[in-house]
Amino acid sequence: MNFLGDAVMNFSGDDLQQLQALNIEPSKAARQLVCLRGGQVDVKLERPCVAGDGIIQLQTDSHDYLNKSFGAAIASGRLHRFIPASGAASRMFSQLHADAAVLKSCRNVQPKPQASTAELNLRRFLDKLTSFAFYPDLEKTMAEDGHDLQQVVAERNLALIISYLLEPCGLCYSRLPKGLLAFHAAVDGARTPFVEHLAEAALLNDLDGVVALHFTVSEEHLPLFKAQFTAWRNCLEETYGCRFEVTYSTQKPSTGTLALDVAGLPLRDVKGKLVLRPGGHGALIENLNELAGDIILVRNIDNVVPDAHKGANLDWTRLLTGYLLAVQEEQHALLKALHNQPDDPLIRELVIGFLIDRLQAEVCLTDDSKALIEQLDRPLRVCGMVPNSGEPGGGPFWVRNAKGRLTRQIVEAAQIDRENPEQADILAHATHFNPVDMVCGVSDWCGRPYDLTRFVDEEAVIITSKMQDGQEVRVLELPGLWNGGMAGWHTLFVEIPPEAFNPVKTVFDLLRPAHQP
Repeated sequence: MNFLGDAVMNFSGDDLQQLQALNIEPSKAARQLVCLRGGQVDVKLERPCVAGDGIIQLQTDSHDYLNKSFGAAIASGRLHRFIPASGAASRMFSQLHADAAVLKSCRNVQPKPQASTAELNLRRFLDKLTSFAFYPDLEKTMAEDGHDLQQVVAERNLALIISYLLEPCGLCYSRLPKGLLAFHAAVDGARTPFVEHLAEAALLNDLDGVVALHFTVSEEHLPLFKAQFTAWRNCLEETYGCRFEVTYSTQKPSTGTLALDVAGLPLRDVKGKLVLRPGGHGALIENLNELAGDIILVRNIDNVVPDAHKGANLDWTRLLTGYLLAVQEEQHALLKALHNQPDDPLIRELVIGFLIDRLQAEVCLTDDSKALIEQLDRPLRVCGMVPNSGEPGGGPFWVRNAKGRLTRQIVEAAQIDRENPEQADILAHATHFNPVDMVCGVSDWCGRPYDLTRFVDEEAVIITSKMQDGQEVRVLELPGLWNGGMAGWHTLFVEIPPEAFNPVKTVFDLLRPAHQP
């Protein structure tokens, strides 16, 4: 049966016009409907990647060589940073939302013996308020309305403080992207994650030359990012002795995804138009593709620290990059040789050895040169992996793909059938998790950028149920950027230490030593 054809036929003329205006192919929209109705295809885990079996531990005697490789790449201008920065900060402050009774209870100096977790969180927030980098801005915006913040704190009026922190009457933090919030106190002013990424990139460049960064942001917040860059640019370039080249992009309308209503029909608005939702960070593979870079460093927006604590991040970015460059050099040399001498048995043997020993790939020993080139000629990424410590995030696993080939993949818990005891047991024995700190080699052996969309596993969508306008709807996220979006890449996992990973998932993470001056 032609399910895609049937799904396309279900679109009206107005639907097709709407999809065309968004540059969405009807067949692509139809495939989404088929996925939504058929359900998610769960990833089949073979075993977790562990040290010595899928996770590499770099030996200290290799560090000098890897650092030199990194230095050569910096000197030749090969590196670019790519930071997904559109994430909203609303969840970061979820622990500050409480009902009136809890807020009233916090007015008492001492908590009751049976105080709830919600109350204890609020009390901690109030007690540590001056330790947050946003305190001066909060004090200023409240003063503009005639409120003395120190007096408000003495009165323990948490409701007023939280309102001015999160709502439009004050700093409006609950409606801003996380990248624009004051994270760290510094001599040049409170620094946001956006500013810290600029600073780290400059330090990584050895305080010299052009520093190139690309941020993906939401359309509505793009002017705010540009304004913040304008405000900080001269100060940062003078401090670090470099010149920044900062570019931005937004998720394309063509990456929106359909949803299903309770009747299993495409979700529509009150005017009968198809409702398209953001496709998740997997949509950013197109932004990464258009960057057409060479060596691209990918890091989450909230994994930043003040300059005094940047040492581990800088060290391990250099080492991960150096390792990728070493492997890529071999990969490109073998591809060149295989193209020039496809019938040479020695070259064929070297290619097979590289795939098995260096990339730990499964290889069919009877493959001809064309098949070996197809397997070898792919983008390469080196992903830092942190030993498990209870932090949220996906993890590294050996996965058998649809063709039966064993590959290393970053897998989210939402992609796994945890009702299956065998799969749940594999998940439970994972030793590392993904901090989203990776180095990507996205050009081929001739120096041409790969078309990264060729290497996406289109089946690796995530399907969930959400409430929208009072009804339960079935929604679809595109294959995640570092999950299904890079499923066809060569992937290497390298263990990095916990001190190189300092995310800010809740406001209280800003109180950790790594985020304090």
